[in-house]
Amino acid sequence: MIKTALITGIAGQDGTYLAEFLLEKGYRVFGLCRKNPSLPINQKYEGKIAYIIGNLSDPISIQEAVSKSQPDEVYNLASQSYPGESWDLAIETVRTNGLGAHILFDVIRQLRPKCRIYQASSSEMFGGGMQTPQNEHTPFNPTNPYAAAKLYAHHIAQIYRKSYEMFISCGILFNHESPRRGMHFITQKITYAAACLKLGIKNSPILNEKGDPIVNQGKLSLGNLDAKRDWGFAGDYVEAMWLMLQQPTPDDFIIGTGQIKTIRQVCEIAFSYVGLEWEKYVISDNRLMRRAETGPTLADATKAKNILGWQPKKTFESLITEMVDNHLFELQQFTFSNR
Repeated sequence: MIKTALITGIAGQDGTYLAEFLLEKGYRVFGLCRKNPSLPINQKYEGKIAYIIGNLSDPISIQEAVSKSQPDEVYNLASQSYPGESWDLAIETVRTNGLGAHILFDVIRQLRPKCRIYQASSSEMFGGGMQTPQNEHTPFNPTNPYAAAKLYAHHIAQIYRKSYEMFISCGILFNHESPRRGMHFITQKITYAAACLKLGIKNSPILNEKGDPIVNQGKLSLGNLDAKRDWGFAGDYVEAMWLMLQQPTPDDFIIGTGQIKTIRQVCEIAFSYVGLEWEKYVISDNRLMRRAETGPTLADATKAKNILGWQPKKTFESLITEMVDNHLFELQQFTFSNR
C-alpha cells in the first residue's frame, strides 16, 4: 500500500530533505506552505510534491490540508525557526510553534485520528544551567520565546497522546545544519563568510539580521564565540523522524551526535579549509549576543540508537566543508552572472 505523508513547513531545510527521503521510499507527499515554493531538491523529484497553500496558525488551512491529503503520516516541521529572533517575533513564534501545533493535533484528532504524527521538538527547550549531556529525562528550562513555544507544543503532544490515544512522537532534535540552512543561522554565516573572504569579497551581498553585510569591510561579526552546541547533518536527522513513526508505539527521542563544538571551532574548520586564519577576520559583536544563552547542548541519543537503530552518518568536519563548497560555487555563479 502506498502511504501518504503531509509535511508542514516543507519549504524549510528539514522539509526538503524529508520530502526527498519519503519520495525515495515511494510515499505520496503533500506539503503545507505559505506560498508556492521553489525547493532546492533533486531534479528527479520535481513535480512529485502536491503543495497546499496555508498557514499553520489558521484552523481552516489545517482542516483543508488534512482533508485534501488524507495522510497516513504527518510531519509537523513548520515553525518560526530563529531562536534569537523570537524575542522580536514573540507573538508570531507562539502562534506558529505553539498554538499552530495544538491546532494541527486537534484537527487530526477529529479528521484522521489513526494518523501518525511527528512533532519537531527542540534542544532549545533545555535552555541553560542544566545537566550535560541531555537525555529524555533531563528537565526543561526554556530561555527564549522560541523554546517556550516549542515546549508548549511538546507537552500538548504528550497530553493528546495520553488523553486521546493518538500516535504522536516527538523528536527532540539538537542543532542540525546543511547547505539548505537559512542564512541567519550561525553555521551558514561562518561558512558563507569563509567563502566570501576566500574569493576576495569584503562586503557581501547577503545581509545579517541587523541589516549589515554578513561580511562587512572584510570582517565577520558574530555573538558569543564560546557558545557550545551539538551539531549534525539535517539529512541524517530526517531519517530519525521517519523511524519514529514506524515504531509500534509513540514515544519521545533525543536526536543528536553526542559531540560538542564551540563557535570558535566552527570558524577554525571553515576558514582553515580555504587556507585562512579565522582570528584575522572574525569579531565578537555585543549586538548579536543572545539575551539569555542556551547550552551547552549535548545529546545523549542512546535511546534512539537502541530503539530506532539510528545514528548520524556525516561527520561535523565534512558538513562544514560541504557548506563552504556550496557557498563558493554559488558566489562564483553570482559573480559570473553579474559581469
